[in-house]
Amino acid sequence: MNKKVSILTALVCMGLMTSCGDEFLQTTPLGVGNEQSLSNKNGVNAVLIGAYSLLDGVGAGPVNTSSVSNWIYGSVASDDAYKGSDVGDQAQITTIERYIPQADIGAYNDKWVAVYDGVSRTNNTIKLIALATDMTEAEKAQALGEARFLRAWYHFEAKKLWNMVPYVDETVTDYINLPNDKDIWPNIEADLQFAVDNISATKTQAGRATKWTAKATLAKVHMYQQDFTAAKPLLDDVINNGPFALVTSFHDNFRITTENNSESIFEVQMSVGDGGGGQNGSWGDNYNFPYGSAPGGCCGFYQPTQNLVNAFKTDAAGLPLLDTFNDADVTNDEGLSSTDAFTPYTGTLDPRLDWTVGRRGLPFLNWGVHPGKNWIRDQAFGGPYTFKKFFAYSGENAGAESPRANANNYRAIRFADVLLMRAEVAVEENDLAAALKLVNQVRTRAANVVVTNEAGKPAANYLVKPYPSFANKDYARKAVRFERRVELAMEGHRHFDLVRWGVADVVLNAYLAKESKKRTYLSGATFIKGKSEYFPIPQAQIDIMGSNVLKQNP
Repeated sequence: MNKKVSILTALVCMGLMTSCGDEFLQTTPLGVGNEQSLSNKNGVNAVLIGAYSLLDGVGAGPVNTSSVSNWIYGSVASDDAYKGSDVGDQAQITTIERYIPQADIGAYNDKWVAVYDGVSRTNNTIKLIALATDMTEAEKAQALGEARFLRAWYHFEAKKLWNMVPYVDETVTDYINLPNDKDIWPNIEADLQFAVDNISATKTQAGRATKWTAKATLAKVHMYQQDFTAAKPLLDDVINNGPFALVTSFHDNFRITTENNSESIFEVQMSVGDGGGGQNGSWGDNYNFPYGSAPGGCCGFYQPTQNLVNAFKTDAAGLPLLDTFNDADVTNDEGLSSTDAFTPYTGTLDPRLDWTVGRRGLPFLNWGVHPGKNWIRDQAFGGPYTFKKFFAYSGENAGAESPRANANNYRAIRFADVLLMRAEVAVEENDLAAALKLVNQVRTRAANVVVTNEAGKPAANYLVKPYPSFANKDYARKAVRFERRVELAMEGHRHFDLVRWGVADVVLNAYLAKESKKRTYLSGATFIKGKSEYFPIPQAQIDIMGSNVLKQNP
């Protein structure tokens, strides 16, 4: 989907607003759509594309912190990533990282506005579909299914972050009184089920939802509620009957040239050179580039933790160190200048590490060898590593209006995610053989393609192997959860996984106890069970609606 259209559709959506007063004030300005001009197939499609365009958070006010990748809320608020950069830059994100419940942080309101503007656009689409006279019933069902899928997606985003949030459908007219006094899981499920029943199973255009997208999302919604019975048949259907397969190379999930591949179930489209001023190019992640002379040249945010890097260590059998991975650190160059001698870690590692994390002495895609400190804004504050997973190769981002505009799509749901959710279900059913098979599909693929040096040799001592067996349910559960971490690292899922598993306090307080010795700004930070799982409702929204309408989280 060419997101160049999104600028127009943002104006189109605003054109749906009505006005009152003298007759001349009711005249529709040239170039602005209104309900009458949009109540047709072309108008519906334009407004629906506008609803899709807000998946990246761009077009709803400030965009730097409201990205679909959830790099702050899913990763920085977990054990995967530090805020990065330096102590003073975007310091409010450090407050989030330290689990301090400060409701007036601008990033919260940015995300809220982006999500509910997305909901508004889906509801505008639904209203127009009802009025369109040149659409067949099949066309209406398809458009309505996609709109309701998106409405569910945006509400799911809000639910993951804030738990008790308002549900807004096309019948709502009073936007100042939207209480968050009901659990909206049933509403999300109803929208997704409608999408399952009405959307085509094949993509009509890259980036659009399909029946399979809706099924995978509905399964994930059930997983967040621990409803494994409801999730299982959906996951089985996607795995056994859907058109999906793991791609040969793990890294093909994070390259511009291999977008929308067989592993992609839902992919948010990014583009550059389309007249959007760079903001269609993953602009919500535009802080997350190595610093200084590095490609992008800004801003040094979103740095992987030492804890995450350690999670990629393997034993002599090529298996992860489930309980002891963080006992000793993978060697790093913190405190060394880029001209000082440094020898990278020589122990065995899962090759996914070096597709996920930029570290000194290893090739950084095709940009040359990572030099360490010269690409880090403040090692003492943010550590020695840089974000790498969705970074663009040199030569693959042609036409970018800005060095930080990135045409690399965000893979919101990919097949590996579905396989590992199904493995979770198998573990809870005590079907350890099925869980083993599913996890090993993902681990076997991880070994296929490794990072190589200029001589074409493996750049590190890579060793990853399938599990020979799962001894018991507890071990299997630990293995599946660990696999989700290393497979999906830095993709914005980790915090939400820990919360839905009910282990966030245990895992994150153990992480803070050790990591705070390296990153002193984390000293005293605590994850409080029953309080820190969800973020504060933005104070700006409570001020608009009143505390008697919109209730703050505990």
